[in-house]
Amino acid sequence: MHLVIQGHPAPDSLSDALARAYASGLERGGARVELLALRSLAFDPHLRAGFSGQQELEPDLRQAQTTIERASHVAWFFPTWWAGPPALVKGFIDRTFLPGWSFAYRKRSALPEGLLAGRSARVVTTMDSPGWWYRFWHWRSVHTSFINATLRFVGFGPVRETTFFDQKTRTPEQRAAWLREMERIGERDAREFRASSSRTLAVA
Repeated sequence: MHLVIQGHPAPDSLSDALARAYASGLERGGARVELLALRSLAFDPHLRAGFSGQQELEPDLRQAQTTIERASHVAWFFPTWWAGPPALVKGFIDRTFLPGWSFAYRKRSALPEGLLAGRSARVVTTMDSPGWWYRFWHWRSVHTSFINATLRFVGFGPVRETTFFDQKTRTPEQRAAWLREMERIGERDAREFRASSSRTLAVA
């Protein structure tokens, strides 16, 4: 199952449109798809006591964990705000990607084991900034923190990314082209995943 996570707090956003286009492409490529809109979940986004305390997971977060566990591929869609993901996405990660579920430290090892290994991912984000500004001034902050320090940290791999720059200056025609591109990427991801799965089964 391929899971598409929508991380924009508004339902009529460009991020949501891109997510739907990607899901359509996945289905066209033969994948089974589920959509998860984080804004529809009822949960406290604050990790009240950090990792040192106990904070019971709300039913929606337990269900989200179960859905991620069932997924073989997880795609994340959100805008970049203040050189980072929205608070909705960050709060979901803080509350859900907990020690013992997403990662675990082992004896005689300084680095953790990613407990969500065996799943691929794609991160799709939009931003108003031009690409050169994001790269040289913000040092690709979202990709460093979310892809490397979050998804790869807990075992996702490979993790691919698609970034749409200069959002505020784009014409409706250009945005429509982005949607078509996202649908093509979804179809390609689905076909590549099926081919990879077939090779794995053949080797086994």
